[in-house]
Amino acid sequence: MRIAYLIAIVFSIILGLASRKYSDLLPLFVAENAGDILWAMMVYFGFRFLLVRNSFLTSMWFSFLFSFGIELSQLYQGDWMNQIRHTMLGGLILGKGFLWVDLIRYSVGIMIGIVLDRVVRFLWSVK
Repeated sequence: MRIAYLIAIVFSIILGLASRKYSDLLPLFVAENAGDILWAMMVYFGFRFLLVRNSFLTSMWFSFLFSFGIELSQLYQGDWMNQIRHTMLGGLILGKGFLWVDLIRYSVGIMIGIVLDRVVRFLWSVK
């Protein structure tokens, strides 16, 4: 099952980066929200990959704590932290500035990840 989560992580990253790069080709609502939703899905799948033997609830709570923690960390604007945020990788992981709406986007992404996880696991068990 770990390989399925690894594939989901890679797929989420590819779609997330594409949603940023080609945002001008997407409807405005999708362009504004898809990147953060896909980032949170990737976080969920990452915790499922690491905690494959634990329940999905464990991964869900860790995903919320991690995602919300990253967003709340953006309230701190120290020079050293902003230098990290201004790198490409630092910006993708840590974000740039706090937005309340990102907490909603992360919640949606985690919930979509859970639904996809549960559906795939159900379909996998039916065969």
